[in-house]
Amino acid sequence: MGKAVVSKSRKVRNGPGIRTYIWKHKYLYLMLVPAIVYYIIFCYVPMYGVTIAFKDFNPMKGIMRSSWVGFETFQKLFSMEKFYSVFWNTIRISLIRLIFGFPFPIIIALMLNELRHLRMKKVIQTAIYIPNFISWVVLGGILTSILSMDSGIVNGVIKSLGFQPIGFLTDEKFFVPTMVVSMIWKTFGWNTIIYLAAITGIDTQLYEAATVDGANRWQKLVHITVPCIRSIIIVILITRIGSLMQAGFEQIFVLYHPGVYGTADIIDTYVYRMGLQDGKFELATAVGLFKSVINFGLVVAANKIARMSGEEGIY
Repeated sequence: MGKAVVSKSRKVRNGPGIRTYIWKHKYLYLMLVPAIVYYIIFCYVPMYGVTIAFKDFNPMKGIMRSSWVGFETFQKLFSMEKFYSVFWNTIRISLIRLIFGFPFPIIIALMLNELRHLRMKKVIQTAIYIPNFISWVVLGGILTSILSMDSGIVNGVIKSLGFQPIGFLTDEKFFVPTMVVSMIWKTFGWNTIIYLAAITGIDTQLYEAATVDGANRWQKLVHITVPCIRSIIIVILITRIGSLMQAGFEQIFVLYHPGVYGTADIIDTYVYRMGLQDGKFELATAVGLFKSVINFGLVVAANKIARMSGEEGIY
C-alpha cells in the first residue's frame, strides 16, 4: 500500500507525460515548426562550413574533398600582426558601445516613465523609435552628408563659429566617437521600449504603499522601479556581453574607409575582406570561429556571474 501511495504521489507531482503535454498544446508547437525549420536550414546546417577552418580549402574541390590541415590555419592566423590589431579594435569599440550605449536607454525609460503628459510621452516614444527601422545604408548616406567637411551642416555651424572643420568620418581620432554616438541614436529607442514595458508590469500597489509611507518620486524610482526591472536589465546585459566580439559590421562597413582602418577595422570587416575580396576562405572561417568561441565563453561567464549574484540569468 505504501508503494502505491508513493507511486500515486509521484504521478501527481510529475504531472502528465511529455507526449500528453505536447498533444494538449499541439497547435502552439505547430506554430513553432516554421521557426524550427528556418533555424535548422539557415543556422545549423551551415555550421558544417566551419570545417573550412581546418582544411586547405579549394573552391574547385569543395568542402568535402578539400584536404585536412588541422590547426595549421589557426597557427598562421595567430602569427599575423594584423589579426591582433583588428582583435583589439573590436574589443575597444565594443566596450565603448557597452559603457555608453547600455545605460542610456535605461535612463531614458526611467525619465519617460516619470513624464505625466501622456501625449508628449507618446510623441517622444515614436520619435526615438523611428531610427530603429532605418537601415545603416540609408543612415550612412545621411551621416556622410550631414558630417561632410565641405558641405555638411554640422561643419557649417562649426565654421560659422570661427573654428576649423572636423573630420568626423575621416579622422581616426573622431571616427569611433562618431560611430558610437550614431549607434546609440539608432538603437536606444528599441531598448527603451523594452524597459518601459517592464516598468508598466510593476504592481501599482507598491507605489501606493510607498506614497502612504511618505516616499517621494526619487525614492520610488530608486527603491521600487529600478529593483523591479533589474532582472530584465541583467538579461539584456548578458546578451550584450555575449556579443562583445560583434562591434557592428553594417555600421562600420558603410562608414569606414582605408584612412581609418587603424582604429575602425574590426574582426567582421577583416573577415569580409579576407573571405570575399582576397579569397582566403580558410583564414576568414578561422577568424569567424574564433570570434564565436569567445562570444560563447562570454555568455557563459556573464550568466554564471548573474546567477551567483542571485539573478536567474538566461538559462
